[in-house]
Amino acid sequence: MSSTPLPPEALDEWLTALADRLQLDPADVPVGDLLDAARDIAHNVARPAAPLSTFLIGLAAAKNGGTGTDIEAACAAASELARDWAPEKL
Repeated sequence: MSSTPLPPEALDEWLTALADRLQLDPADVPVGDLLDAARDIAHNVARPAAPLSTFLIGLAAAKNGGTGTDIEAACAAASELARDWAPEKL
């Protein structure tokens, strides 16, 4: 396993390979929206919340039809919640 960050073109290659393995069309993956949501969540909630949240975004999008629009809507909802996140103090 490499600790060197992937250059953008390698990320595209990885996402294309993973989409193929998962029998998805890479064109249906709004990469920018997912990365924006992950950033908002990591910065405003917690870094470990980002991958878990993108998983939930995918589940919600699939449940609601699985289109690019469904993914974008789930990303927008997650980003909005993350930007406004202020957990209750225990």
